[in-house]
Amino acid sequence: MNISPPAAPRAEAAHRAPLGAGLAGAPAASHGQIRRLAQEFEAQAIAAMFQPVFAALPTDGPFGGGQAEAQWRPMLVDAIARDLARAGGLGIGDAVRRELLRAQEHANTETRNG
Repeated sequence: MNISPPAAPRAEAAHRAPLGAGLAGAPAASHGQIRRLAQEFEAQAIAAMFQPVFAALPTDGPFGGGQAEAQWRPMLVDAIARDLARAGGLGIGDAVRRELLRAQEHANTETRNG
């Protein structure tokens, strides 16, 4: 069995792509599409924060659902996270939306200026 050592970490700041890189030539997304994507991202972030909280809840006892509850719990957490994001969330989606719009505008400016 040949196991190679892990690759050395790169200096991320030196290799970071410029803002809007990869967007040049791509069709511009509408504000509605960007808002939806940002909201979906926020819902995923909220779900990731809630998963450990719900995982710590017991599933045994008189009102526990046992293994069935454990199987359905991730879907419940996702639904709660989507509803929370749709209701305004924690502000993560707004920040993501602003950055996506800024990156798209930067890419459009780069495309126009050649």
